[in-house]
Amino acid sequence: MRDVVRSAAAMFGIAGLAIAISVGSTGGAFAQGKMAPAPKQQAAPPPAPEQPTIKQIALTDKQIAGVLAAQKEMDAITEKLPDNAKPDPKIDAQLDGVAKKNGFASYDEYNTVVDNISLVLSGFDPATKKYVGPEAVTKAQIAQVQADKKMSAKDKKEALDELNDALKQPPPAIENKGNIDLVSKYYDKLAEALGGEE
Repeated sequence: MRDVVRSAAAMFGIAGLAIAISVGSTGGAFAQGKMAPAPKQQAAPPPAPEQPTIKQIALTDKQIAGVLAAQKEMDAITEKLPDNAKPDPKIDAQLDGVAKKNGFASYDEYNTVVDNISLVLSGFDPATKKYVGPEAVTKAQIAQVQADKKMSAKDKKEALDELNDALKQPPPAIENKGNIDLVSKYYDKLAEALGGEE
């Protein structure tokens, strides 16, 4: 739901910017008086927010086992952190310690592995537990939201806006196709451990 709020904030921010630009340009036209009106220009679409790049790697059974073993302890540390918390060397040291205890060189390496797992998980249909690709998953989620009779109109609109934006900005293609088979092998455990991040 945090993404819905972020998406709505971004939407209102763009709308506010468009209003400010139109008010500013209208005011300028009034101030110029005798000058010919500026030719009408079609507004350019707002730039799409850049998706963070994922360093794609070939996953191993050992890495997935390490993520599964570390996840509860990692969550226990990160759940206590407030949103937008500033880096804290003590917390960083705790996260590095948990990562190292579970076979990773550092917390950064752990995050790279989690990012690669999450990238693959984003393309799994939770009903069939088969990889269908992120576009198919998003379209199925859109259909579910549209069919939901209990969701408020406002929440439905926000969810649909976010999902439609996701269709316009698909995640990168999976470079290491073997990761799909590996994540499939551990799907139930990974979906349970990382499902809150999806």
